Amino acid sequence: MNRYIMIHRLTGPAILLLLGVVALLHQAHLVGFHIFWPLLLILIGVIKLAERAAMANEPYPPQPPYPGMPQQYPGAVPPYPAQQAPAQPYSAETSIVPSSHDFGQDPNGGK
Repeated sequence: MNRYIMIHRLTGPAILLLLGVVALLHQAHLVGFHIFWPLLLILIGVIKLAERAAMANEPYPPQPPYPGMPQQYPGAVPPYPAQQAPAQPYSAETSIVPSSHDFGQDPNGGK
C-alpha cells in the first residue's frame, strides 16, 4: 500500500483526536472551544502537505490505452480465436507499394 493512501486514512482519526483534545482542554477551562476551527484548518493543511510529499515520491502510474483500443486483461482469452490469423514474419516482399518498379534505375527518380 502506498504512503499516500496510508496518510489519507489518518485524516479522520486525526480530526477526532483533535476534537477530543480540544474538548478535554475546554472542560479543564484551559482553552475556549473556539480554538478548534483554526487548529482544524492547520491539521488538514499539514495532512495535505504530507500527502503531496508522499505522492511526489511515487512513480507515475502506467498510461491508460488510447480510446477505442480493446482492454487487455491478464488471463483473458482473446475473442474469436479461430478467426485470428497467425502472425507472419516480416519479409521484404510485402510492402504497401507494389515492388513492380525499381526506382533506383529510373532516370526521373520515380516521379
